Order: sequence, then C-alpha cells, then structure tokens
Amino acid sequence: MKHVIIAYIGGGSRLWARSLMSDLALEKDFKGTVRLYDIDHEAAVNNAKIGNMMMALDEARGQFQFEVSDTLEHALTDADFVLISILPGTFDEMSAYVHGPEAYGVHQPVGDTAGPAGIFRSLIMMPMFDTIAKAIERVCPDAWVLNFTNPMTMCVQMLYHSFPKIKAYGNCHEVFHVQDILARALEEEKGIKAKRHEIHINPIGINHFTWINQASYQDIDIMPIYDRFAKKYHMEGIYKDQWIHHEPFGSAERVKLDLYLKYGVIAAAGDRHLVEFLPQEWYTKDKEIIQSWRYFLTPVSKRIAIKNEGNQSALNMISGQEKVTIQRSGEEGVLQMKALLGLTELITNVNIINQGQISNLPVGHVVETNALFRKDQVRPIYSGAMPEDPLELTLPHIYIHELLIKAFDHRDLSYAKEALLRDPMTSHLKPSDKIKMFDDIKEQIKTYLSYYTQQ
Repeated sequence: MKHVIIAYIGGGSRLWARSLMSDLALEKDFKGTVRLYDIDHEAAVNNAKIGNMMMALDEARGQFQFEVSDTLEHALTDADFVLISILPGTFDEMSAYVHGPEAYGVHQPVGDTAGPAGIFRSLIMMPMFDTIAKAIERVCPDAWVLNFTNPMTMCVQMLYHSFPKIKAYGNCHEVFHVQDILARALEEEKGIKAKRHEIHINPIGINHFTWINQASYQDIDIMPIYDRFAKKYHMEGIYKDQWIHHEPFGSAERVKLDLYLKYGVIAAAGDRHLVEFLPQEWYTKDKEIIQSWRYFLTPVSKRIAIKNEGNQSALNMISGQEKVTIQRSGEEGVLQMKALLGLTELITNVNIINQGQISNLPVGHVVETNALFRKDQVRPIYSGAMPEDPLELTLPHIYIHELLIKAFDHRDLSYAKEALLRDPMTSHLKPSDKIKMFDDIKEQIKTYLSYYTQQ
C-alpha cells in the first residue's frame, strides 16, 4: 500500500482540515503521514489529536498518523501533497473589507472573492502565497498542491505566478450544489432519482462565477428540464421558505434562476457568491432588495462565533465530553489524491490554468472547468467558448485580476485602486467615493499591506 506525506498548511482549520481527517479515516487504499502546520499552533495540535482519535475508531479504515510541524519547511519536506486552507489576515481585516463598504451602499454577502472584499483579500493573500509557492519550489517541487483558500482564482493564479512549474489546482464545491439542483429537477419531471456525480455537466468560467451550458443524465438532456424548472420556481425560489432555516448562509436560489432566464445558461454557484460579481443595482442595492431575492448577508461576527464554537468543540472532543465521529464529507480531495496516485481515475471541476480549454478566455489565466485526474496528471477537458453574455460579465473580473498581479509585481497599490474603480459592485459610485472607500479600508488593514511600498 502506498505511503504518502500530506502537508496541510492551515492545519488548524475548523472546517476543511476536519473534513479531510474524516475522509482519510474512511480511506483504505493508501496510507500516510499528515503534517499540520498553522500559525495558530494550538489549533493544529488539537486537530492532530482529533485526527488520531478518528483513526482509532472501530469504524475507521484509514492508516494515517497526524502530527504537528513547527515550521513550513518541516511540513513540506518530502511531501507528496500540499493542501492550503488559510484565512489571509484575521477577522479584524475581514470585518474592515466586508463591512466597511456598506457605508457606500455595497453589501457583500460572502466577502471573499469579488467586490471590494475580493480585492483587499487578494492584496493580503498574494505575499503569503508567494512565500508558500517559493517554499514548495525549494523543498518539494514535485508535490501536488490542492488549494481550498479564497479568493480561489487569485490564490491559484498567485501560486503559478510565483512558481510557474508548480503542480497546483483549486477545489470548490459550489458546482456540486448545482448538480444536486439538476438532480432535483430531473426527479420532479421524470421521476428519476440520480446522484450528483451521475449528472454530467460542462462547467465553464471562473470560480464562484462558473456557468453550465450542457447538462445530462445518461441519454437525457437536462437543459430543457431545467428551463421549465427555472420558470416554475423563479418567483419563490427553489427552496421556498426552507432557506430561512440556514441563516446566515442560506438562499432560495432566486438569483441563479433569474440569471438563467436572462441568459439561457445555468449560473453554477450559490446566490451569495454570484451577486458579488454583478452591478449593485441588480441584486444588492439595499437590504430590502436583498430580502426580496431571498438570500442572507453573512456578518463577520457570525464567522467569529463559528470559529469559537469550533475551538470549544475541539476541546470537548479531546476531553471526551463530545463524541468523535467520522463520515464522508462529500468533498473530493481524497478522491483526487487517489487518482493522482494512479489508484483510480476521476473527472471533476477544478480551478486550473487555462491551456485553451476555454477558447475565448486568456491563456494562462486560472479558470474553472472539468479536468481528468489520473496518475500524476490533471488534464483539463476542452469546454469550448464561454457564451457571449456570461463572457461579457466575466471579462471585467479577469482584468481586475491582472491589475492585482501588477500591484504585487510593482508593490504598488495604485493598481489595486484602479481595480476597485472598475469593480462592478461599485459601478453606482462616483470615482471620488470609490477612492475614499479604498483609502478608508487601506488604513484599517495597513498592518497587512506593508509589502506594498507604493501606498
């Protein structure tokens, strides 16, 4: 049985790390050592204890040992796989770039990918990912790198920018939820119960702004079925009133349906992500409009509460006050590693450099499409050209990404300011207000902008 070394950067994660540990506890086809590295050392120590407790459960099939690394270099030494799941900066910075723009009428439901939040989070992230990429180049250049951090597109872009020969890609589960919706539409109309992975799709775009222009189950074309489904649920949303029980992360998916009815292509991300790529007046103009579209704004205070609950849960599990359990997470990281080890093959959506798989987006820019995973290969699958309307909505964001890379290369925030001036979420503002917003947020997070010598 193959023994692997997995380096987990951000190994104190309350979400991704524990999902990975649970999946590894149920994995019987390869074994290994997982090194957890986190600037929050205590959180990594607690996760290592919980991971080893998972492996000791009677129902566990995995043979993995979890340990804590004190340095990034130690974690990476001889690594076969590197997983990255970090928060760029702290929740104080996140509060500044998520909630600061609200004074200007910019409401960001998630605040980690696009809009002002995506711009400032990228500025904080890029020097960090530069350090990580160069450490990988120096210590384990042949390792496969799986990124789970947002802003996904910019994170993966930065890894390749700093180490062009890196073997990296980004994982996101947003498309999975759309496959579930397609399966529901199929069952409602045809009475056929299909699992998510049985719904074959052609995702095309950039992360959290991906589109689906083909969907099928066996010999059934689901696109006309979804057309009728979208018209049926457009006004009330797919989940009717059920979505309100998932505060503050839920949505009724009305925006997704509305975009389909506008363009005839399925928007393949949750509503809370989609609206952050679009002009403010469409879906985020004010809280009344947001309520009418039936999705939640997620305050940073809730994220802090979840972190604190996760910390307490870890202590409870270690002390025996809370039961340690394992179950399949539904994520595909372990399945991908199995395929890369040559134990299976897999086709799934990933964020990876455009090698021409999307013919009308720039080659070299990170895009989200299907890819084939097999032994030591992630081979993009040709998706064709993006449909015209989604393309027009996507290109401004690609230009923003290019400006952010220039900000990093020149260590000059004027490029980031231009990115904010061009961002669709701020299109309703006067340039002077955009500049004031930029300067206000910059001042609040200046500790994490010291890399940029041109302020």
